[in-house]
Amino acid sequence: MAWRQMLFYTSSSSILVPFSTAGFARFSTKSNPYLVKVGIPEFLNGIGNGVESHVAKLESEIGDFQKLLVTRTLRLKKLGVPCKHRKLILKYTHKYRLGLWRPRAQPIKA
Repeated sequence: MAWRQMLFYTSSSSILVPFSTAGFARFSTKSNPYLVKVGIPEFLNGIGNGVESHVAKLESEIGDFQKLLVTRTLRLKKLGVPCKHRKLILKYTHKYRLGLWRPRAQPIKA
């Protein structure tokens, strides 16, 4: 209601279209296409903080990156992942699903 009042009852010299986004930054919930294929090793290396030490264990037990995205904390706990690392993995999988975070592409080493 407040936005409607601001848009309609502003000075009559300026012409405003109701519900326009002229003054607001554009935000898209769709993530940009990503050139690098993301797997479990790339994902865990992107998180950092020692989480990459669990790559072999998670690849052998979970296998697929899409399964990692829906894995819950109890499953990670049964695999022997420490609490701090579980929290980081779950935090970044949630951000990844929302399209708010992606692991950085590693530069090609020559």
